Amino acid sequence: MISQAEKAAVFAGLHKQGCFVIPNPWDRGSARLLAALGFHALTTTSAGYARSLGVADYNAGRDHVLAHIRDLATATDLPLAADLENGFGHDPETCAGTIRLSAEAGLVGGSIEDASGDDMKPIYDIAHAADRIRAAAEAAKTLDFPFMLVARCENYLHGRRDLNDTIARLQAYQDAGADVLYAPGISTAEDIGAVCRAVDRPVNVLGGLGPHPLSVAELAALGVRRVSLGSLLHSQAMTAFVRAAEQVKAGGFGFVPGLIPGSEIDQLLEAGEA
Repeated sequence: MISQAEKAAVFAGLHKQGCFVIPNPWDRGSARLLAALGFHALTTTSAGYARSLGVADYNAGRDHVLAHIRDLATATDLPLAADLENGFGHDPETCAGTIRLSAEAGLVGGSIEDASGDDMKPIYDIAHAADRIRAAAEAAKTLDFPFMLVARCENYLHGRRDLNDTIARLQAYQDAGADVLYAPGISTAEDIGAVCRAVDRPVNVLGGLGPHPLSVAELAALGVRRVSLGSLLHSQAMTAFVRAAEQVKAGGFGFVPGLIPGSEIDQLLEAGEA
């Protein structure tokens, strides 16, 4: 396996070479399949991983997530980033600790979001949110390799479709030291283009959203540097699982002819192994 520092250098370089897709595995097997299919980096999915444990998103807990990171970091030779939710705590010090622990677990990048987990006040005040990013960035700078810190503005995922506030937050997080900026939920060319023009750091976009999802080429033309998939691949896998199980429950096996042969899956797993 290549070293963590080598992975970190590769990962940092990807953000300078145009637009790339960073898919989201939820276990060792899905990570190795994605590596074998030719992707250049991976990032975890908080929702996909939590659901693989049988719990809802945000309910896995930091200890489980760190164990998951350690597992995936050794599954392939690809750089690994992670969805670190809101840093697993409200205060800046906890966010900083999460960055240090996740780096020790094998990450070369990770995101901290500004969602509070409080239904009454779902998004942190901008000043507090920026302090949390600042603490995370300072922790990242103490590492002996480049750690790509992603700051996430969660407005659109919580019904706050306020582009001006979203941009103001991303700019504040940029000033606080974030390396990459991300507002999951923005989906139109107009909104995505406006975000890319308003900041001077690489922008990550969640692909596949909206009634007419933009292609990777279209996102790149708008200035996007990175496209992630969140829990979409896990949801696709679970959708196929549920639909197949429903067929069996009804007495049929119509899904079987469309399956990828097990031998082909085994070959991909071997090809994607670290």
